[in-house]
Amino acid sequence: MKVAAIAFVALGLAVAGSAAASSRVTDVDYLKANRCKGLASGMGADTAGLDAFIKTEGRSRIDYVLRRGEEEATRAKRQTADANQKDRLSAELSGGCAAYMGGSKSAPGQ
Repeated sequence: MKVAAIAFVALGLAVAGSAAASSRVTDVDYLKANRCKGLASGMGADTAGLDAFIKTEGRSRIDYVLRRGEEEATRAKRQTADANQKDRLSAELSGGCAAYMGGSKSAPGQ
């Protein structure tokens, strides 16, 4: 009986630990969200959800990642001026960027 109780406790701790580890948004996801913000801004879309996501997730980032995020947003916004890329960038905004637009911590892979 004690062995079963210990096994259940150990299993519960393992599940809780993996859930806590997966709630962490990676730096790559943070950079992708910044790119999405640049795309949305350049195409005139609403950025409120992205702004909230980036603000929340930016609190735990080192300065290098924060600067790199700003660069990604600037680069993406500049790309939206190219008419030849509009379709591809629009598809990226409505596809891969949708995960970041809700303003929550639900990034891809979680």
